[in-house]
Amino acid sequence: MILIDKYTSHFACAGSLLLFIVSASHGQEQDAAEQQDDELSMITVVGRRVANEFPASTYDSVTTLLRYDPQLDLQSRGLAESQADISVRGGLFENTGFKVGAVTIFDPQTGHYFADLPIDPGAMSPPEILTGIENSVHGFNSAIATVNYRLTELIDHREITLGIGSDDLRLGRMRIGQVLRDSGESVTGIEFSYSGSQGDGSLPNGDYDFQRFFARAQHRNADSQTDLVIAYQDKFYGWPGAYTGFSSLAETDHTKTKLLVINHLRNYSSDTWWELGAVYRQLTDDYDFDRTTIESGVPGSFDHETKAYAVGIQGALRLGTWQWRYGGQVTADKLVRSTDLTNGRFNSRSYTTVSIVPTRYWTTGSGNLVRLRVGATADLSNRDSDALLPLIGLSFEQFVAGGTNIYQIEYSAASQVPGYTVLNSRESGLFGGNPDLGRERANSLEFTVKRETRASQGSATVFVRRDKRLVDWTFLSGAPFARQANAVDLDVVGFELLWARQWEKTYWTAGYTYLDKNSDYGTAAVDASFYALNFAKHRLATGLIYRANDRLEFRLDGELRKQEENVLRSGDPEAFIASASIGWQFGVAQGFRLDLVIDNITNSNFEEFPGTPAARRQVSLQSRFSW
Repeated sequence: MILIDKYTSHFACAGSLLLFIVSASHGQEQDAAEQQDDELSMITVVGRRVANEFPASTYDSVTTLLRYDPQLDLQSRGLAESQADISVRGGLFENTGFKVGAVTIFDPQTGHYFADLPIDPGAMSPPEILTGIENSVHGFNSAIATVNYRLTELIDHREITLGIGSDDLRLGRMRIGQVLRDSGESVTGIEFSYSGSQGDGSLPNGDYDFQRFFARAQHRNADSQTDLVIAYQDKFYGWPGAYTGFSSLAETDHTKTKLLVINHLRNYSSDTWWELGAVYRQLTDDYDFDRTTIESGVPGSFDHETKAYAVGIQGALRLGTWQWRYGGQVTADKLVRSTDLTNGRFNSRSYTTVSIVPTRYWTTGSGNLVRLRVGATADLSNRDSDALLPLIGLSFEQFVAGGTNIYQIEYSAASQVPGYTVLNSRESGLFGGNPDLGRERANSLEFTVKRETRASQGSATVFVRRDKRLVDWTFLSGAPFARQANAVDLDVVGFELLWARQWEKTYWTAGYTYLDKNSDYGTAAVDASFYALNFAKHRLATGLIYRANDRLEFRLDGELRKQEENVLRSGDPEAFIASASIGWQFGVAQGFRLDLVIDNITNSNFEEFPGTPAARRQVSLQSRFSW
């Protein structure tokens, strides 16, 4: 299996770097951790909720481990790695932020590109979905949830992956990590990866061509870790009816993303620490709603460029029986150029978020723990109204034989402001904007019961939320070829059940979510909604990993869903979607592995967005050699 065309030169360059690093290692032996990683190992972190780490259609990205997460709904246009909107507890795609280290990284143009992070997932922890008070403290401009990642400790590793598959898929990935200095007290290392894939896609005009370059330097000791990340991604994909919902239109989207991250974490104890980070992100976007026409530099070309700079801090300070939890971020962005986002009141904006949550701990006579959190978040902007938002929570941890029971009730408020696609688009047309839309707010009340043991975790949450002036894109039957940005007030009621269990050879996770919404669009003329009212009323997701022996492993993810009724939807509102893989570890070649990966086993045609065709079944064979 050989990559051809332009990938050959990239792998030649990466191979030269590999030889240099290998020679610089002076023949150091792999440590026991690396040898264990070469084998088919079980996931021992109960918190991970998705089994398949690699898709069948391309290289893995930050969205791969979100595809079947029971706590969120990933809505994709074509491949999840092509474009993905993230909805948590019935929120919209712009209501969920992505955080790396101390900083939330976002795109000021549109939330459709929030998940376009060119960071190699191998350098990050599994995603953690933060809601309620945790979202308010950790998050920035994300009213409902934050997908939180931390940068992992860098170790020696070398890995090459090559793959071929259906629809003329070709993919390759190379990861190299080298510890340059290990004094016993501190470690310094570097890491590099290149990933590339291209294919025709599972539908006509569904072709794609992706490349990602990632490099990281790290210095760490027992109490601190500093990371410098430089990353770039060039991503082109086509998909019929991707954003318009008209499958007769052969749409394409071509984005180029540059990212620079500097992050430092300092630990003093388990409850006193701080983390400081800075981010620069630039994204250029060339979207075409019809690839058969050629436009450039004129209205209707949909060409944009944005830049964003951010500095963020997170931390905690323990003083007696109180812990002071704090977080904040300052961001400045600019719509550098655009052919179509020209009707707004401004092209640059600055934002500030500061959260302080004093936390009091009590220990009862029986040794159980009571925690009270009372605080607030202040959201400020030079272009919008400001907001002061209260936070309060009470929890009780009961330590019993075999585990811990946790009971928690909390009220939280969060806010955000809309992006430039909402504010600066023309007020009519294919994507009608609204320059008068302002700050959105979400007020949530939730009650959670958790049970944690050495081998299992389980939780049940009931929540109610009031969304005020949430930005939605709506449909009116009198103007079927246009959509309009409108504000909506939503009353959301939901139930969320999560469970995970580890056995000797098996890891199983599952979750169920129920949602109900009541909407009020005020005086706006609305017949249907593309986002706020496009949600799963019932969704059941599960993941399973079974290790038959030291050489053979099976992985399965699946979701069963029933969508809320929507007049835009003509297809079946019910669907079962699944992905699976079989992995073989070859004893004759230590570190050599083959994976057969299948996405959409049932070949479901369920439309994540009404009118946008689903990606169909895809199969690939991927070989991985690590040493």
